[in-house]
Amino acid sequence: MDWVFWFVPAAALLALSFAGLTARSVRKRPAGNAQMQEISGAIARGANAYLKRQYRTVALFFGVVFVVLGVLALTGFLNPFVPFAFLTGGIFSGLSGYFGMKIATLANARTAEAARGSLNAGLKVAFASGSVMGFVVVGLGLLDLSVWYCLLRYAFSLSAQEIAASMVTFSMGASSMALFARVGGGIFTKAADVGADLVGKVEAGIPEDDHRNPAVIADNVGDNDLYESYVGSILSCMALGVFAGLEFKGALAPLLVAAIGVLSSFVGSFFVRTREDASQKALLSALRKGTYAASALAAVLSFAAVYFFLGQSCLGVCFAMLSGLLGGVLIGVCTEFFTSDTYRPTQKLADSAETGPATVVIDGLSLGMLSTLLPVLIVGAVVVFSFLISGGAQSVNAGLFGIGMAAVGMLSTLGITLATDAYGPIADNAGGIAQMADLDESVRARTDALDALGNTTAATGKGFAIGSAALTALALLSSFIEVVWQQAPEKIDLAVNTPAVLVGLFIGCMLPYLFSSLTMSAVGRAASSVVREVRRQFREIPGIMTGLTPPDYARCIDLCTRSALKEMILPAVIAVVSPLIVGLFLGVNGVAGLLAGSTISGFVLAVMMSNAGGAWDNAKKYIEAGHGGGKGSPQHKAAVVGDTVGDPFKDTSGPSINILIKLLSIVSIVFAAVILAFPSLF
Repeated sequence: MDWVFWFVPAAALLALSFAGLTARSVRKRPAGNAQMQEISGAIARGANAYLKRQYRTVALFFGVVFVVLGVLALTGFLNPFVPFAFLTGGIFSGLSGYFGMKIATLANARTAEAARGSLNAGLKVAFASGSVMGFVVVGLGLLDLSVWYCLLRYAFSLSAQEIAASMVTFSMGASSMALFARVGGGIFTKAADVGADLVGKVEAGIPEDDHRNPAVIADNVGDNDLYESYVGSILSCMALGVFAGLEFKGALAPLLVAAIGVLSSFVGSFFVRTREDASQKALLSALRKGTYAASALAAVLSFAAVYFFLGQSCLGVCFAMLSGLLGGVLIGVCTEFFTSDTYRPTQKLADSAETGPATVVIDGLSLGMLSTLLPVLIVGAVVVFSFLISGGAQSVNAGLFGIGMAAVGMLSTLGITLATDAYGPIADNAGGIAQMADLDESVRARTDALDALGNTTAATGKGFAIGSAALTALALLSSFIEVVWQQAPEKIDLAVNTPAVLVGLFIGCMLPYLFSSLTMSAVGRAASSVVREVRRQFREIPGIMTGLTPPDYARCIDLCTRSALKEMILPAVIAVVSPLIVGLFLGVNGVAGLLAGSTISGFVLAVMMSNAGGAWDNAKKYIEAGHGGGKGSPQHKAAVVGDTVGDPFKDTSGPSINILIKLLSIVSIVFAAVILAFPSLF
């Protein structure tokens, strides 16, 4: 059995090697003329400055939490490995973000230069760069898990139960780092984007990404996390496999599926190509070929591997895993339908701009709310099917293991799924560089086509993340209950009519809304400062509009950086302390209610915000492509307002919620012993 494990570090090394070779090939591509390289360099310098300041701020948080975890470990409340695993999870998550930013800033000018030749060439460079991000994430995630499994299994000779209890807490560091990165980065980029759009496009009437706009460099810096989703789903499933009585086989099965997913993503990446005169549907089809090929290969290989590894008695687990994989694909299709401008919902949203920005906002909110129906039904069907097919009627733990495997299956092909997600911002930046460097209009048309598709694929990637987050959060909730049961079974009473559970449910349902309010208002405050600064520069530096005097880009970057670093602290702290406060007053039953409520409301709210934001953005681009008046028309200006509202929806608040609901669960598991040690009201 042990030999199976070595496929996992081998897959991690394959992913990292492929990412390295792909990054090297992207680097060798021509970066365009001197002006393009100068703009790309300014974006890279801004990105590096932001990351350095963000990581310094986050390091203080990690230092404080490490000390707290260390004290709890010394006093016997925690496993002694948890503080160190917390650090490695954060470090690896931070590394994946760092390498992702580096390749994104390296590839933007190269994508624009490739698009001067053909649409297919631009797609290849942007997708290759996105592949680097995707394979770095899965490679570092599997490497981190492999090292810890080796240490605990072979160096410290822990039992399967001890390994499961230890490793399920390890994603706390990854989730914390991801939350800081997503919230901070989302505030940064959306503040710049909103400021640039409102003053530049709406007030001054200049094109998007015009070099005269002081906020455009900051916008491009910020356009550049699923690491914690990937790691969290595997860890929770490992614990549930052990709780189901499968011992080390239960722990290794999700790792094996993840390793096969890396290989499948590697093969699928070679299926992505298109022709020069490709339409939006053809571009979408090109990316679908890669993801569908990877999913089909992963389905066949994973089913066979899990069946032979776990045996015929676990056949239901194999089907549960396939249901998760299929559920992820279906959620992606639903997301495409509601956010792509090749389908009626987004086209209808663009038509609503004829009557002004108010109707655009109203119809966009309506579209986002409607788009929650199918994902909720899909996830519900996956949960019920995976639970029952895995033997949940006879053994609850076996059924829960099936749900965990469904979550792993949904994210098994993350390497290519994240590649299709991450390439979008690269194409967006390439379009900005093409505009600022005054390249031929055909180049901007090609990058706009790639960018519009990128909005859809980014929304699809977020759909995968949100759907898997719901399944993973359910698995983590089950792990929390199991941990409490092992320590104090007499304290568990999860009847909905008990006050602790009921109040916990209310608080949990409220938390995603409070979190979204804080992040939305943070974007609003930061954007207001950018708007005032851009207006000031337009007013006080008259040479900007004539092109004789360059704007002060650095000032806008600094404003966005300071706002992002200041505003990201409170939402992250709320995510960490909420389970502790509820646990101290309402006990473990209140925490269970909190986790259930936040998972349900958070999943629905995240889908609504992500899809509404994607549809608003693509409705604007649909009009810019020549429909309904085209660029500069009143209909276009109304759509810009809708897109401005949607920016923090889809890039700040929405995708942060899936991290929030998992971090709440992980914190609850880590501090379960502390919560049990203090007397509560119930």
